[in-house]
Amino acid sequence: MSDLFNTKQQVKTQSYTAEDIEVLEGLEPVRRRPGMYIGGTDEVAMHHLVNEVFDNAMDEAVAGFANKIELEMREDNVIVVRDNGRGIPVDPHPKFPKKSALEVILTMLHSGGKFGGKVYDTSGGLHGVGISVVNALSDYLEVEVVRDKQVYRQSFSRGEPTGKLKEIGADPKGRGTTVAFRPDTEIFGKAKFKPERLYKLARSKAYLYRGVQIRWVCDPSLLPEGSEVPADATIHFPGGLRDFLAQQLEGRATITSQPFCGEAELAGNLGRIEWAIDWPEDEETYVSTYCNTIPTPEGGTHESGLRSAINKGIRAYGELVNNKKIAQAQGEDILGGAVIVLSLFMRDPQFQGQTKNKLVNVEAARLVENAMRDHFDHYLSGTPENSNKLVAHIIYRLEDRLRRKADKEVSRKAITQKLRLPGKLADCTRSSGKGTEIFIVEGDSAGGSAKQARNRETQAILPLRGKILNVASASLDKIKANQELADLVLALGCGTGSYYSEDALRYDKVIIMTDADVDGAHIASLLMTFFYQEMPELIHNGHLYIARPPLYRITIGNQTTYAQDDKEKDEIVKTAKGKVEVGRFKGLGEMMPAQLKETTMNPNNRILLKVVIEEEEIEPTRERVEQLMGKKAEHRFAFIQEQTAQRSDIMQQIDV
Repeated sequence: MSDLFNTKQQVKTQSYTAEDIEVLEGLEPVRRRPGMYIGGTDEVAMHHLVNEVFDNAMDEAVAGFANKIELEMREDNVIVVRDNGRGIPVDPHPKFPKKSALEVILTMLHSGGKFGGKVYDTSGGLHGVGISVVNALSDYLEVEVVRDKQVYRQSFSRGEPTGKLKEIGADPKGRGTTVAFRPDTEIFGKAKFKPERLYKLARSKAYLYRGVQIRWVCDPSLLPEGSEVPADATIHFPGGLRDFLAQQLEGRATITSQPFCGEAELAGNLGRIEWAIDWPEDEETYVSTYCNTIPTPEGGTHESGLRSAINKGIRAYGELVNNKKIAQAQGEDILGGAVIVLSLFMRDPQFQGQTKNKLVNVEAARLVENAMRDHFDHYLSGTPENSNKLVAHIIYRLEDRLRRKADKEVSRKAITQKLRLPGKLADCTRSSGKGTEIFIVEGDSAGGSAKQARNRETQAILPLRGKILNVASASLDKIKANQELADLVLALGCGTGSYYSEDALRYDKVIIMTDADVDGAHIASLLMTFFYQEMPELIHNGHLYIARPPLYRITIGNQTTYAQDDKEKDEIVKTAKGKVEVGRFKGLGEMMPAQLKETTMNPNNRILLKVVIEEEEIEPTRERVEQLMGKKAEHRFAFIQEQTAQRSDIMQQIDV
């Protein structure tokens, strides 16, 4: 013990005094740590700057002070956002009389007109949080404001004004705010704005607020050859979310002939909601939720309220028409294959994280459920023909989920009869199995990301719940009764054991895609054991693969790369030049669909491990599976002891 203390006393200590405490003023914290405010310094984060400026213009429209917004994309990577709202105030600020309110808003965090609730009932952007961050991360930003028939202009660079606010003339008919900015290459490197992404942003905002007309302008030289994005367009959707839903379902048959669309005020005048829901026959689910026009890709409490209203409404309708079976329906049966669009406007929204991916206001769930429930009850009772079709569809999904026949052979969908496949399977659209793949993933979260990342024509997704049964140590009755395994067998269609049919296999590749951690490896082991025991031909014929998702996301400057494990991460970090940000993926469900597609599902980029058993390894493999996965725990214990002893010997040799 004394040796330990003596060793510590020999360690060189560094001084730590008041002189070491840095005080970052103005917008310097944003430039030092941009990831804290916009999620990173890559292309995705750079596009978030446009959202921040555009959301301020949308807030003016939602508040009733603007009806026109323009989004312009210029050749020199400059973005211009104009609105015909009230204009940012330009009079001296009471607390900073030497500065205009506009300069305070652009150069100070946590300043603006949206904190007290007096100027905006609801808001998505925050003058002073969003736009000040944009200012801090731009090497050029110019604001032009028309107030009281006068035009004012001020320029900034990297968060600092490059000149005073100037009155440049009169404009008797003009009004509103124009913001032009160019992201700083010191922060974002050579990243460029993408016309497709910004045009999609403009369209989504127009859907969310039917009272706004958005003009899109893009320099033609920025449009790739063959691009469907126009150089100039006026975007206006008077039908709101109903138009959004129609666009998502274009060319797709639906269970009912009439979607469930509507809007309602929240109790206590706390806000309002709009929704559009339908059930397509292909059961390709799509969920898009918003709060104050801000996308919430991870959902949140408003989505929970919607689901609760629909689930309770369906069960109540089943009871009303004396359909007892519908009471067994769960959320995945009712909304698992639905297309859902929800827009909530409320005061003081609370989001999870700086990039606002998830709404966390607890009261939102209750408010949304109460506002929607009566409308859904009226929808069901007012259209009994549609409602009965919907109930029949839900019971069909319910029966799929409850089916226990693991050995049933399944062929592809016939022309006149719908194929009965697991309800949670998102199948590919190609009619033949050639060139197709099925990804077996863990849980609905990872399944949701994978469904958005996949190629719908050739890639199918089957989410499984948790760790499947260990078939090497389970009885035949337990295997037959296991729902996850039944769904897997049903999806593959080739049968098991003596019923296996190579011709009936519905996919060329069966890919196990689990998290890049210990639990993921365990689940992959259980699945490989299942295929080895129940479908050995699947392995021998070269159909089984294991995907290798990355464990780390590494950002160096504006470049993003991925590492499979700690060793690869350390090698990348060691050779990196410049600032390095390392993020660890907790699981596939945490990865954005674009990241999952880029790293793990795109055949051009991904790494797949093919599961093979060489001829000379057949008997050793059988013995190892029995040792590690069989019924006798003492065999596993002996293996663990053997491995522990070997590692101990290696560590002793290293010490020597």
